[in-house]
Amino acid sequence: MENKAHALAAGIFVVVVAALLVALASWLTRDTGERDIYEISTREIVSGLQPQAAVRYRGVDVGKVASIGFDPKTTGNVLMRLEIGHDAPVTRDTFATLSYQGVTGLAFVQLDDSGKPAPRLVPDNENPPRIPLKPSLLSRLAARGEVILDQVEKVTGRMNELLGDANQRRVASALDNLGSAAADAGRLARRLDTTLAKRVDPALAEVPVTLRSVQHSADEIGKTAADFGQTARRLNEKDGPIDRLAEGSQALSHAADSFNASTLPRVNRVTEETSRAARQLSRTAGSIKDNPQALIYGSGPIAPGPGEPGFTVPGVAK
Repeated sequence: MENKAHALAAGIFVVVVAALLVALASWLTRDTGERDIYEISTREIVSGLQPQAAVRYRGVDVGKVASIGFDPKTTGNVLMRLEIGHDAPVTRDTFATLSYQGVTGLAFVQLDDSGKPAPRLVPDNENPPRIPLKPSLLSRLAARGEVILDQVEKVTGRMNELLGDANQRRVASALDNLGSAAADAGRLARRLDTTLAKRVDPALAEVPVTLRSVQHSADEIGKTAADFGQTARRLNEKDGPIDRLAEGSQALSHAADSFNASTLPRVNRVTEETSRAARQLSRTAGSIKDNPQALIYGSGPIAPGPGEPGFTVPGVAK
């Protein structure tokens, strides 16, 4: 009899404690604020959203999801009923999206607006106003997934085509041709150096000597000699045309075709003109050396002087 009394007392204690816990939980979860009812009707998939899920306005808790079901007015739509605090700034511009909490997969309703002034959405619990639901980022990615995959597949196909055996052979052939062109340009540069050494250098070496022998003969020849001396100094000075030609030998490897078409004929013409000028100066110096009187009497035969056969006194008729 005593054991039964102890068991009865223990049972009564357990029931009282359970009732107290239920009362405490009800007191902690009681809703003392005024809430308005809104609805969301959508064809979007609402996986992860459960009743009692949070409703947040820009991250601030403003209510909860009261129920989730099907919309009797629109076949195939999901109808969500929201209980939102009366103080929440729900306007006609407010829209909802589904957001997810971390990696748990649990969803909640996120409310937001465009930030423009708009009139407040008047609540009506008998005929709740509806808030539009915009697709979430995951929904947009899922909708565009096939398009993205198609584009990735096209890009992959083009890359495979670009890196195919035929294109690889073309690239290798182009590199070989480029190497051959560089080698031809190098040989052309060496030929140019040889040509300049054989033609221009001797002419430049003879020009100063010729100028020194001619500048004492006439002012005009002296001016010409000065011009040639200045030309020689410009050709031989640092960073002059010859130095620039040497520095440009490397650039010739990239411009062999243009060089063959224009630059080399011009250099040959300059060399030929310089050679002709040197020869003319040499002939002039030789003629002055053989006949210095030509500077006074000019060219042609010299008239006989007194005591020479054929001399006549000026002003006396023959």
